[in-house]
Amino acid sequence: MRTKINKVIKTLIFADIALVGGLGFVAPIFAIFLTNRIQGGSIEMVGYAAAIYLIIKSLVVVPFAKYLDRNHGGKDDLWFVIIGSFLAVLVVIGYIFVYLPWHIYGLQVIYALGMGMNIPGYTAIFTRHIDKGHEAFDWSVRSAFIGIGGGIAGALGGIIAHRFGFTLLFMGIAFFIFISALLPLLIMKQISSQDKKVSRIPIIRDIQ
Repeated sequence: MRTKINKVIKTLIFADIALVGGLGFVAPIFAIFLTNRIQGGSIEMVGYAAAIYLIIKSLVVVPFAKYLDRNHGGKDDLWFVIIGSFLAVLVVIGYIFVYLPWHIYGLQVIYALGMGMNIPGYTAIFTRHIDKGHEAFDWSVRSAFIGIGGGIAGALGGIIAHRFGFTLLFMGIAFFIFISALLPLLIMKQISSQDKKVSRIPIIRDIQ
């Protein structure tokens, strides 16, 4: 029997492919961008930028998740996903204009807040609407497509940056993430503010 995936899960998977794929364009070469384009850029600054993002995201993701758990309406979860993705769009566009280390650090804070919102909202909706009896299949399809998309994006990111420069690369990334932010609107009708409380299974996202 052919396994089908419902519309909500399909839309979330495509949104995540656009988000992770977009970010995958820059991930392998972000350190080169920082050291080449930022005044005073160094390997230390790369480490600081990564630390700021990871620490702040880790500090905010749990409070955001608790807030969503107290407000069980699915629309809250959906708007967290959308707003979080839009913050990521702003960060990527910001990369085009930055030239000082503190600019990067500020953008990393915004990026951390955006992903701190996106992650709990996404996992809550995915868990609530997952196809019953096909939980492993749905998560595996998501992981497979994101892995393929991220891998292809990582390879293309280096090529685009080398041949056309970082500005064009970041514009393309912003476009993909913008699509990621818009896709959840397609399932707004399916996400009811009266959703019943369900258990929410924590996962490790492929986003860093």
